Amino acid sequence: MRLHPEPFEKIKNGTKIIEMRLNDEKRQKIQIGDKIEFENRANGEKLSAIVMALYRFSNFEELYRSLSKRDLGYADDEEANPEDMSQYYSEDDIRKFGVVGIEIHKL
Repeated sequence: MRLHPEPFEKIKNGTKIIEMRLNDEKRQKIQIGDKIEFENRANGEKLSAIVMALYRFSNFEELYRSLSKRDLGYADDEEANPEDMSQYYSEDDIRKFGVVGIEIHKL
């Protein structure tokens, strides 16, 4: 999975353990125990992680209400806003597929 530099660094340093994605056909195939390779879009750096848990929701509002903002990569003093995800996914796609939180353990 390709990531922008900021979330990549948060996964790398352990401050983000849940990656949020649209639960499209590709993500629906992910299972607990799978290995995921993350790639930093800016420089091509890669890291691997194991899927520890999957959290499926109808939309990002439900996901944000149910999961720890720290696990999602937000600092204690940051506002965890589901609107942040609208830059990546359309409302139509969210309604069609739902969303998934992928809990990972970095290797």
